[in-house]
Amino acid sequence: MIRRTLIGAALMATLALAACGEAGQKAASGAQPKELTFSILSAENQQSMGPLWDPLLEDMSKQIGVKVKPYFATNYTSLIEAMRFNQVQLGWFSALPALEATRRADGEVIGRVVDAGGADSYTSVLIVRKGSGITLDDVMKCDKRFSFGLGDAKSTSGTLAPMAYLFTPRNIEPAKCFKAVRSASHQANVFSVANGVLDVATNNSVGLLFARRENPEMMKNIEVIWTSPPLPESSIVVRKDLDPALKEKIRQFFLTYGTGTDEVAQKQRKVLEGLTYGGFKPADNSYLDPIREMEAAENLADARRSGDSARIRKAQAEFDKVRAEAAQKRAVEPNI
Repeated sequence: MIRRTLIGAALMATLALAACGEAGQKAASGAQPKELTFSILSAENQQSMGPLWDPLLEDMSKQIGVKVKPYFATNYTSLIEAMRFNQVQLGWFSALPALEATRRADGEVIGRVVDAGGADSYTSVLIVRKGSGITLDDVMKCDKRFSFGLGDAKSTSGTLAPMAYLFTPRNIEPAKCFKAVRSASHQANVFSVANGVLDVATNNSVGLLFARRENPEMMKNIEVIWTSPPLPESSIVVRKDLDPALKEKIRQFFLTYGTGTDEVAQKQRKVLEGLTYGGFKPADNSYLDPIREMEAAENLADARRSGDSARIRKAQAEFDKVRAEAAQKRAVEPNI
């Protein structure tokens, strides 16, 4: 009986791999699909984000001639893997996951978000409960007085930015600095700080806007004690192997969304307003260069902490390479 079970499991695994192979061949062939899946790295829950994104995806379906359905998750890694295995073909990614998608999931950036004021950046923040009296200087003392909330390991504003701009330059490791450290979504962190479950947590300027809109009373209990330098806003990433004509339709959809003067464009701007966006601008993978630099700096700092000379040399060489490439691009295109 056990042997029959094992044989059955092996057969199912073989069929699953075959199906994946067939799907990969179809994607690689550039054939126009009947349906596309759009991934959304949601810092909030699907119940609150779904109604905001659904109208945009419906508009996209009409314009490109292919049905587009959403795929929500708060786990950054799972969505990168979903694109890697062609379970999703395009999506809205914050900067660090977007970089991972270009490296590991055959993705490419085709556009970037701009906020309602036209800015293509946002900031990471540290928040505390209002009235707690906790200051940034208190936090930086690292006397293990406070509990601390980081974001997802792949979160730009929740983890990478506070490490690169705040903790690493001061040779601080959160695990040794606080009495307890946990990782959670932006939504969970702001809720925990507001209710006194956590003393300090990371978040970002966009996440606080959503939280204030959904729960203004709770946000009266939140205070920002640190703000990062500007970070690249979210971007639209598609799989490289999409049909080029379809990919261009998707690009044009985002670049023209809400830009007209007719009634349709006015409705589209209402959709963007719900997402706190002003629209979308052209971008390619070079838009993520600031994230590459931050990541390389963090890897170098980690290598130095390890004391491994070979690891330090390798990390230093990679850091120098990334900085030089970014500087060269900025010299050619100053707006990068």
